[in-house]
Amino acid sequence: MATAAEADAMRRAVVLAARALGATSPNPVVGCVILDASGEIAGEGYHQGAGTPHAEAHALRAAAGRARGGTAVVTLEPCDHTGRTGPCSQALIAAGISRVVYAVGDPNPDATGGARTLREAGVDVEAGLLEDAARAGNAAWLHSVKYGRPYVTWKYAATLDGRIAAADRTSRWISSPESRADVHRLRAESDAVVVGSGTQRADDPHLAVRGVEGAVQPLRVVVDTEARAVRPGARVADDTAETVVVVADDLEPDRLAELPAGEPWGLPRAADGRGIDIPALLAALYERDVRSVLLEGGPTLAGAFVAAGAVDRVIGYLAPVLLGAGPTALADAGITTIADALRLDVTETERIGPDLRITAVPTTRAHKER
Repeated sequence: MATAAEADAMRRAVVLAARALGATSPNPVVGCVILDASGEIAGEGYHQGAGTPHAEAHALRAAAGRARGGTAVVTLEPCDHTGRTGPCSQALIAAGISRVVYAVGDPNPDATGGARTLREAGVDVEAGLLEDAARAGNAAWLHSVKYGRPYVTWKYAATLDGRIAAADRTSRWISSPESRADVHRLRAESDAVVVGSGTQRADDPHLAVRGVEGAVQPLRVVVDTEARAVRPGARVADDTAETVVVVADDLEPDRLAELPAGEPWGLPRAADGRGIDIPALLAALYERDVRSVLLEGGPTLAGAFVAAGAVDRVIGYLAPVLLGAGPTALADAGITTIADALRLDVTETERIGPDLRITAVPTTRAHKER
């Protein structure tokens, strides 16, 4: 059984891991705390980016000689393979660690096996400590390993009566400055931010992170099927972050001549001919090492993602405002009867300034099977 000191160390490791959200893909976020033989913290660390030392290496370096005879508390099973860095299992053995406590087993077939190697070397190993908390922190990576596509969070802001803009299409600002600052945190934790042509034309969004110290800028993605929305001078075309414009792969080359954001991605249209095929888009992003997507698109693109079973988390910012008319947050999502509704499990509610932020995840079997 894990000790109280080990449980406290795991809570600290989960917090450490979260520092690198948005910076480690295609790798997971991992935190590690080394306790010395007396149970005191000797060192800690977290994985800071792909190709850099893993969390265990940082923590062992900080602990130095105090690691011998101690315990390594880590959010993910230590890896057992050699890639751009060496296997963490062997590093722990070489440092003289006598016990390893981890939260989540490594589902990556290329890296798993660390627990077995440690046990074979005589190290005491315990799994599952604070597993739910560690899984929540690594939800995007764990999802991508299981399903082979990025984890998608759909973010929207709306009035209490569900409007994202007034009848005249004015929409700035429905949500509060506090909520808008929170959205920048979400962007900083994501590998890519995605909008559609409607949002591009209406808002000319920048999509970069502001006000988050040390943030790695996400890939900015505009789904501009007909290559008509992203024009010269668009804010997404500046050099703050990389931008990709996604267009239909059957467009004539002269339609692409004025796109200002580099080489576009040509992807197949959806089966109904409206917009881009969402699974193809997610597959292309996955190939670019994107493991977490923040969908900030308007109702049409959001509806396409929901129809494709490709929304894994919903975060809604509800402002204490009533409009009575105007566009709603979600357009046609292929749902025609209440029996087919995408039902959600609310996992968190929190006041953000005057607004209410609601976080929910799908619960329907059909979604889970996609």
